[in-house]
Amino acid sequence: MSDSVFDFVVIGGGVAGASIAWSLSAHGRVALLEREAHAGYHSTGRSAASYIEGYGDASARALTRASFDFYTNPPEGFAPTPLVSDRGILFIAAPGRAEAVDALAATLSEQGTAYVRDDAETAMARAPVLRPEFASGSLYDPKALEIDVDALLQGYLRGLRRRGGEIYFEAELQAAQRVGSAWRLRAADRTLSCGWLINAAGAWGDLVAARCGARPVGLNPLRRTAIIVDAPEGRDVSRWPIVMDIDESFYFKPEAGRLLCSPADETPVAPHDAYADEYDIAVAADRLQTATTIEVSRVRRSWAGLRTFAPDRTIVAGPDPDVAGLFWSVGQGGYGVQTAPALGRFVAMSILNAGPPSEMDAFGLDPAALSPSRFG
Repeated sequence: MSDSVFDFVVIGGGVAGASIAWSLSAHGRVALLEREAHAGYHSTGRSAASYIEGYGDASARALTRASFDFYTNPPEGFAPTPLVSDRGILFIAAPGRAEAVDALAATLSEQGTAYVRDDAETAMARAPVLRPEFASGSLYDPKALEIDVDALLQGYLRGLRRRGGEIYFEAELQAAQRVGSAWRLRAADRTLSCGWLINAAGAWGDLVAARCGARPVGLNPLRRTAIIVDAPEGRDVSRWPIVMDIDESFYFKPEAGRLLCSPADETPVAPHDAYADEYDIAVAADRLQTATTIEVSRVRRSWAGLRTFAPDRTIVAGPDPDVAGLFWSVGQGGYGVQTAPALGRFVAMSILNAGPPSEMDAFGLDPAALSPSRFG
């Protein structure tokens, strides 16, 4: 059987891989390989779907801000509906943690993100179920957005197909060999060849690297739980902001007339199809009841997803230091959706121009901080 020949093959059909494949498809023939039966099955499809400029380390924040224009002004015909809607986020602090709010305020000021310092009365007006001791000294970011993750992902996949890209499902990478200046790949019953192989395999990124003869970077998949509970009777929660503890010990937000809550757990696990643990479900309900007047009598739904970090918790995006033609884009942690537009362009332009796009400088992005070379 002859190989299908591509310029670029992207491993991983989550939003990170889809954004990279779409960005590259304007410049060559692209194949996207996904091990599951459909795209976005793992982390992407279980995301909290928020755009928060003050969330994450300096690299994640820079890529998030660099993605704002795409979210608010996507390319014509990219999606039939807006990609984002207004939401806002209210950062709250447990008693004695006011200095953490001050630190976040300083970070937002430094990067130019507008915010409002709320007193307890104002915070409780935004989220009327807050207990006063959790509402004092809070901070509100009006620029936080709700992301339509499915519209974003499907926009990338449709755009990839329109440009002649190929998408293969149930096509886990089984073997990869570098032959001269090209890769020869085997995935399920297919053989493919390409010049560049992009590892966007999420929690499976180190496994993909090993099959390409590259050293792992030490990815850590961490399970995170979410539950859906009823909103307080008689309350319209649709305009409430995201409410997040400043130490990220929990958060809650409106979700289709109910409330989504997470205990922000980070349980180390092997890459797998994650599911919610009963203990973490109970912790989520308890933390919600501690900070608010909500009484959780029933958990309507629960699930878990994987947030995968590098050892230093910074995104990994750059060419492999030892294996020619292999480019990493993994370790997005909880920032994969909100950084996807900029990260996709970063990866594509880095491959095509042998360097990152110059406009990223305006957001303070340091490409060396993302490089897999930092792991030695």
